[in-house]
Amino acid sequence: MELLEKMAVRAKANLQRIVLPEGTEIRTLKAADIILQEKTAKLILIGNEAEIKKMALENNLKHISEATIVDPETDSKMPIYSNLLFELRKSKGMTLEEATKLAKDPLYLGCLMIKNGDAEGELAGAQNTTGNVLRPAFQIVKTLPGIQVVSGAILMFTPTPQYGENGLLLFADCAVNPNPTAAELAQIAVCTAETAKNICGFEPRVAMLSFSSKGSAKHEFVDKVVEATRIAKEMEPNLDIDGELQADAALVPSIGQSKAPGSKIAGHANVLVFPDLQSANIGYKMVERFSGTQAVGPILQGMAAPINDLSRGCSVDDIVKMVIITANQAIKA
Repeated sequence: MELLEKMAVRAKANLQRIVLPEGTEIRTLKAADIILQEKTAKLILIGNEAEIKKMALENNLKHISEATIVDPETDSKMPIYSNLLFELRKSKGMTLEEATKLAKDPLYLGCLMIKNGDAEGELAGAQNTTGNVLRPAFQIVKTLPGIQVVSGAILMFTPTPQYGENGLLLFADCAVNPNPTAAELAQIAVCTAETAKNICGFEPRVAMLSFSSKGSAKHEFVDKVVEATRIAKEMEPNLDIDGELQADAALVPSIGQSKAPGSKIAGHANVLVFPDLQSANIGYKMVERFSGTQAVGPILQGMAAPINDLSRGCSVDDIVKMVIITANQAIKA
């Protein structure tokens, strides 16, 4: 977990404005109090100011007063945000009246604040679905140039230092895309490699996972992974990536040498890209439960600004970690 400590130090040295749209959600408020006490980010809480202050008092949260509180019903900048949303969506048929109403939705308002330059990143999802968090993000912040798909990477802090980077691996996509196409899978691989470099600080060695290693099985599922690997190499010619590889061939040197002789990645991967959401989600949760691994994330990738989504079952500690990660994404952005 040394990486998270380094991220916290970096965040303190480069304070970023992170907006928390769920400002009246108690776990979010408790996490905000810790972040403000430790000074790892500047926070913007969206919600009714009186309610937030009441909750802070009732829960002895002494640092919430240091946050900026934005009430959608009273904030003086709401006309600016409404007009911004109207300009962004009028070609889709949105009226100014509709934009004025929608801009008061905290999830839309958080994205509008980022778009307007009033915040660097956003974290939500403690009481909202992934779909609700991502919808305004797609409409307002949009994706990075050349990227059409948003994906989620999980930091896997395993107790097995022989794998990955002293036990740390990235798994993707564990959060968003049920059945990505080959082109989408390639984008997921490229984005996860960037996360490895920018957030984790190591050079990625990307394994494109399958139930086949280098032609050991024939199936359309395998073909998709092979094609995704080819596209990813075209997108990033200098990226260390190989596929298709079975998980053991990606991680264990002796098996990698046997199943994929000559591969730089086989047996040495630190980034695992799964062929679909089903396998990725099942895989990371099984590793987490069976091995004592700590899974942190998902870290959303592919957006033009850092916007992260929490599980509705998240803990206060989860939120604190994700605020710090979001701040680190913003520093790189």
